[in-house]
Amino acid sequence: MLIFFILFLNAFLYVFDRAVTPSMLDMAEGEIRIKITEIINKAIINEYSKNFNYDDIINIEKDVNGDITLLKADTLKMNKIACDVSLESQKELKKLENMGITFPAGYVLKNNFLAYYGPNIRVKIEPIGYIETKYLSNFNSAGINQTRHTISVQVKSKVKIILPMKTKEIEVKNQVPICETIIVGNTPNTAIDMKLEDAGFKLNSKN
Repeated sequence: MLIFFILFLNAFLYVFDRAVTPSMLDMAEGEIRIKITEIINKAIINEYSKNFNYDDIINIEKDVNGDITLLKADTLKMNKIACDVSLESQKELKKLENMGITFPAGYVLKNNFLAYYGPNIRVKIEPIGYIETKYLSNFNSAGINQTRHTISVQVKSKVKIILPMKTKEIEVKNQVPICETIIVGNTPNTAIDMKLEDAGFKLNSKN
């Protein structure tokens, strides 16, 4: 009897691991990506709507003819805002870690009738690595002697999804435009000294 029970248990665990666990992992990954993307978007919008003003951050110098001689970013201010975004994201990720996510067991079966039935399955989440906030800058012609300048923020984070029999590490990355402005005047490439590749912030997600 004991041998039969052990064989049955092993068979059940094998089927569960091969058939059910991958579905659970896919469901969990989809939900977690949505939640982390919402966290990142909210942190970016909150911080940049309050603290980012193009004219305060980007210094534009022109000569007597109105041509642009220097276009330079205040990377110190940009780093400070990026730091605040990382800290806000870290705080919300820790809340998500404490709560985890849950969904009905029937949801795993991908059956509309059973989707909301069965005991809740709780999936644990562990932030890992770094929360990295960086800037992307893009210049495009917007007409004669007009240049469209767009600055976007990209936030990247890694988490580990923890199930009873399996774990998976995923990276969530989202990019949000924070400003778009039209610069009037001839803008030669030699005048652009943004150095945004040096701006941003990297924060250990476990701090």
